[in-house]
Amino acid sequence: MTGDKKVILSGIQPSGDSITLGNYLGALNNWVKLQDEYDCLYMLADMHTLTVRQEAAKLRSRTLSLLAQYIAAGLDPDKNIMFIQSHVPAHAELAWILNCYTQMGELGRMTQFKDKSQKHADNVNAGLFDYPVLMAADILLYKADLVPVGTDQKQHVELTRDIAQRFNGIYGDVFTVPEPYIAPPSAGSKIKSLQDPTAKMSKSDPNPNGCIFMLDPPEVVVKKIKRAVTDSEAEVAYREGKDGINNLLTIYAAVTGKTVEQAANEFSDSGYGDFKAAVGEATAERLRPFQEKYRELMNNKDYLEAVYRSGAERAGRLAARTLSKVMKKVGFVPR
Repeated sequence: MTGDKKVILSGIQPSGDSITLGNYLGALNNWVKLQDEYDCLYMLADMHTLTVRQEAAKLRSRTLSLLAQYIAAGLDPDKNIMFIQSHVPAHAELAWILNCYTQMGELGRMTQFKDKSQKHADNVNAGLFDYPVLMAADILLYKADLVPVGTDQKQHVELTRDIAQRFNGIYGDVFTVPEPYIAPPSAGSKIKSLQDPTAKMSKSDPNPNGCIFMLDPPEVVVKKIKRAVTDSEAEVAYREGKDGINNLLTIYAAVTGKTVEQAANEFSDSGYGDFKAAVGEATAERLRPFQEKYRELMNNKDYLEAVYRSGAERAGRLAARTLSKVMKKVGFVPR
């Protein structure tokens, strides 16, 4: 990292077998654009996954798979620091210290905790409650200026800012106070579930036909889009009240590089069957080079290991500087 550019940190949990089309066209596409303009750290947030019970072998394999997906999406290991969160122990160490500068009431107000507590009522653990403090440690360790987040995570960045300002108010200028980076609206950031086009596309969708995964075979992609919810009007147009068709037009525009208006004009005389078939084929074609690159990477485990080892080394050096300063400030005896 040069020190001349602003620092960005973000990450995805390896909690599924594949990232979604929404992740790819929204978050990852944007990350690729940022890698030349900023010093970027992209984390595989395996520690965060533990708030929900994981199978050990699956978590290991999904973490490696997600790294390959990062690279297949266009993230360059030479331009970015890509690392596995649990390989940098400073995350857990700083999280404990920051726990002592975070109020229970602040954590209790986090809407994600309330939502996830309802979804996982049989496992409302302390980690789920405390998740935002670990996220604050992730961000503050690397003096991140900007954190690309969706609106659902913006509240956590605001808490990180509060914790950093509180700590700085006591001990001086220790932490960089981050800003949330909300990417400019794009077609890819608005992709919804194929089965409930009022909700965002998510890997936790209870209906398997609601979400397209980047590793779905072409025939599965086409089949899911053919089953997508539409309406009874039989007119391909983008307007209020046509959530299903609006979503398919958004997907088509995102995977082809066209505007939604151009997409709507292209299919203005088409029936829903032909329209869905075209969206399916275009989406499968957009996924093809990603999947080819992914398979090539997964067949080269030595390369992936070299990437995550190098990433952990580079991230660890940066994290150690911040942690050392924090430990000194709070009064720990130097190691």
